[in-house]
Amino acid sequence: MFQRALDILPNDLTLRIARPTIDLDWHADPQPLHAAIDAIVNENPGSAAGLTDTWLTLALCERDPAAAERAVAAMPAQGYTNNGFSFPRSWCQAVAARAAGDSEVARYFFKLARAEVEKSLQDQPDYGPSLALLAMIDAALGQKDESIREARRAVELVPLDKDSINGAFVIEYLAVTYAWTGEVEQAFEQLKRVASIPSEVSYGQLRLHPFWDSLRGDPRFEKIVASLAPVTGSP
Repeated sequence: MFQRALDILPNDLTLRIARPTIDLDWHADPQPLHAAIDAIVNENPGSAAGLTDTWLTLALCERDPAAAERAVAAMPAQGYTNNGFSFPRSWCQAVAARAAGDSEVARYFFKLARAEVEKSLQDQPDYGPSLALLAMIDAALGQKDESIREARRAVELVPLDKDSINGAFVIEYLAVTYAWTGEVEQAFEQLKRVASIPSEVSYGQLRLHPFWDSLRGDPRFEKIVASLAPVTGSP
């Protein structure tokens, strides 16, 4: 369907990014998306601001710190949104530094991101998406008990039967929180759950994204990855 849409609107930015993102998610193949982003940025550098979240995800999956830095540099000051979630630019700077192995810089930006998310929660203290993001930040900062409490509360506030999209995200981020705090059993429990429902947890994301690095090599993780693998012979 995306390809048919692209035939009609070949210059549409969203379609040009969405179509190759399928290759990343479905087959763990980042090259089509890499080529699409390179082409768009080379054609019109000013358009980069509209695709920085996807560009950053690609850079993280390709383990390319320089590309992650370029994506963050092009990002609007307010960061980006994804459904009910607002990710401040400082969060993006933090995860880019974390993936590059620069723990000191990552910690600095995680603290900035925490302050921004906490400020948003002053107006909406029971807003689940913000609590889920705060949980991951606290997990990265070593605040284990707080992060788990926040992540669990987020799941309570955004149940799947009320919000199937954001509800799936908060379960995914609960799994990330557990993984980052060393609670491996609980991480696998939640990851298995979210991998079995419609969500952004895909074969490609699990194969490539650094958020899941602490679980790699465990047979339970590999089993979940295999459950999402494309069927043999798929195009």
